[in-house]
Amino acid sequence: MPRFQIPCVIFAGGKSSRMGRDKSLLPFRDHSTLAEYQYRRLLPIFKEVYFSAKENKFPFDAPLVADGTDIFAPTSGLLAAFENLRCDFFALSVDTPFVDEETIQKVITAYRKLDAEAVIARSPGGSHPMCGIYTTKLKPKLEKMVEEESHRLGYLLKNADTLFVDFKEDAPFFNMNTPAEYEIASQKM
Repeated sequence: MPRFQIPCVIFAGGKSSRMGRDKSLLPFRDHSTLAEYQYRRLLPIFKEVYFSAKENKFPFDAPLVADGTDIFAPTSGLLAAFENLRCDFFALSVDTPFVDEETIQKVITAYRKLDAEAVIARSPGGSHPMCGIYTTKLKPKLEKMVEEESHRLGYLLKNADTLFVDFKEDAPFFNMNTPAEYEIASQKM
């Protein structure tokens, strides 16, 4: 039985412009892609695991929540997840492979205890909008933002009832945006 009875949506629809190629499709550890690595490690602990992307680009079977837009921003993916799943969900960026079960547990525990619109991880380096729980209460705000072509998650979280869950270390939230960061992540165990 999965440990967390909430779905997880892995966001993998970005442009990867700083990486120079689609980072979700880069090999990682013993998997052919970073996306598959994330999917396989999260599948046993979540009720369901989905990908948010423009299209099904993955060389393995996994459920997709396509955002159906030409906008490369998490806002359209969040909105598509609400429209398809119709429930609260845990959001995680595909390029953060070191967010572990303990980190996820701490965010979910805070979500269960307090009634907030979003529950987001924060470390000394700042907040991590793509590591946290988004509740259906945010859907009207997201719809308005997308309609107004406003796509900054910081704006959404600032104007929502957001609970930030503090962590002492930045290491779990290391993300791979550049080839150098990919190399560093590939060498970590």
